[in-house]
Amino acid sequence: MNAHLVGYVAKTKLGCKVDYQDVKEEVGWQGMANGSIDTIVENWGHPDLVKKYIDQQKTVEEAGPTSSQGIIGWYVPPWMAQKYPDITNWKNLNKYASMFKTSESGGKGQLLDGDPSYVTNDEALVKNLKLNFKVVTGGSEAALIQSFRAAEKNKTPLLAYFYEPDWFFSEMKLVKVDLPKYTPGCDADPKKVACDYPPYKLNKLVSKKFADSGSPAVGLVKNFQISNDDQNLVATDIAEKKMDPEAAAAKWVKANPDKVAAWLK
Repeated sequence: MNAHLVGYVAKTKLGCKVDYQDVKEEVGWQGMANGSIDTIVENWGHPDLVKKYIDQQKTVEEAGPTSSQGIIGWYVPPWMAQKYPDITNWKNLNKYASMFKTSESGGKGQLLDGDPSYVTNDEALVKNLKLNFKVVTGGSEAALIQSFRAAEKNKTPLLAYFYEPDWFFSEMKLVKVDLPKYTPGCDADPKKVACDYPPYKLNKLVSKKFADSGSPAVGLVKNFQISNDDQNLVATDIAEKKMDPEAAAAKWVKANPDKVAAWLK
């Protein structure tokens, strides 16, 4: 969604040729390293990739914050939080584990995860917090959303990995489970993680090749900032109202000339 906003402005205001590549996060970093991808306009951490491509190879550069904050965690559908209000405290999850059993969870409660490329500590969390759950891969964002819709409609139990900002929160107010509070360094050892995910100050990335190209779009990417609320407006138009991504971007750009002007300074 952010890519379409930046791309629409680059194309209509700066005369740039824009191509969108729908790839997984790690593949996007690889593409920037080899020069086949210019930018990722919403990066969710990945300290291992930062070390490899920014610190060591120096083929990728940071391009400043997006101004929005990313939140990763475990969520339940609204009906569960209403019926079992204490379920939003991780300490009570084992009490309810049997409710979450599925054919894939091997007699334990199921924790439904997203695509394997997503940032996740869930295997370590389940082990280190001694939870009677098994992590089951659910697939794409669309698959997770359909699982939440079905769970809410049919009043069936679901505990799943999800994240904010996301347009889906305008449709359903998922309720986050409180894991042990995040403190700096508590996730330093991936195998020993026993704390919540950190709040992610989302940032942008550019390939070294693109940064040195002289393209006017480099400045646009570096200046691009957007709030969670604005992101969700555009994403809702695309995902829920089935607008073409470029049409949704055009609608937002037309309604927010001052914000766009700041990107073009």
